[in-house]
Amino acid sequence: MALGGNPIFNGKNFRGATQAPPVPQAPYGAQYGQGAYGQQQYGQPAYGQQAYGQATYGQPQGMTDEQLRQMYAQPSAGPADTGRMTFDDVIMKTAACLAAVVAGAAVTLVVAQGLASLLMVVGALGGFVLAMVNTFKKQPSPALILAYAALEGLFLGGLTRILDGMFPGVGLQAVIGTLSVFAVTLVLFKSGKVRATPKAMRFFMIALIGYAVFALINMVMMWTGAVQSPFGLRTSFEIFGIPLGVFIGLLAIGLAAFSLVMDFTSIEAGVRSGAPQRFSWTAAFGLTVTLVWLYVEIIRLLAILRGDD
Repeated sequence: MALGGNPIFNGKNFRGATQAPPVPQAPYGAQYGQGAYGQQQYGQPAYGQQAYGQATYGQPQGMTDEQLRQMYAQPSAGPADTGRMTFDDVIMKTAACLAAVVAGAAVTLVVAQGLASLLMVVGALGGFVLAMVNTFKKQPSPALILAYAALEGLFLGGLTRILDGMFPGVGLQAVIGTLSVFAVTLVLFKSGKVRATPKAMRFFMIALIGYAVFALINMVMMWTGAVQSPFGLRTSFEIFGIPLGVFIGLLAIGLAAFSLVMDFTSIEAGVRSGAPQRFSWTAAFGLTVTLVWLYVEIIRLLAILRGDD
């Protein structure tokens, strides 16, 4: 897949899936499969003689004309038949990951509030650890990827339960918003209007580093009690009467949407280059990570907007 895309895809060996072994070289002056000049290959009949049981020229041994016609009438092998990644593979495995996310979220939505909060913390920490493991693991592990998705579901379910209790309906709005951003980004990508160009990639990396630094500072200030607001610096400061978190949230949603573009670019490159089928799990993992990030940013932005009413 394309280098420089979603960091999850970097370091993975997507090439060499369709390369054949090197062709043995015959001695100079001899055709492939023949011995040196004047020498007879072991088991081969002498010139002008036909080996025992060998079929006539142009017809494989033991095959009738009808069998030959059926063989040549068969369609050529597609990517799925040759063990290469396809878009259908990515779709199916992404659906499996999202199903695991939904299953995990359902657990925290039905258990007692105290247990849900505990599971949310477990999901956040466990999901982070497995995200790092899956990111740097050279070969994708379906079990670890699905486990990551389930843990993220615990985290998202607990977060949604807390915010939806404070601002009823915000969870459903966040789901609709996430699906809408995903659909719009996919349409723009397929139409060619949005591409992960090198210039856009540089801007993305600069903005992402800046956002990560802000998020880290905000988290430390919230943990130390330097700011008392539920969202930290996001709601402690205002610009023209608008909470800082609104501007930060819009930037983060834009970064997550562009990360989807990079995911689509990497998947498209992987399918075209004939990446091994197992890497469809890597593609599904990358999409799941981005969608989780996008959902968190949207539900937080909606909560900030609802809290400012």
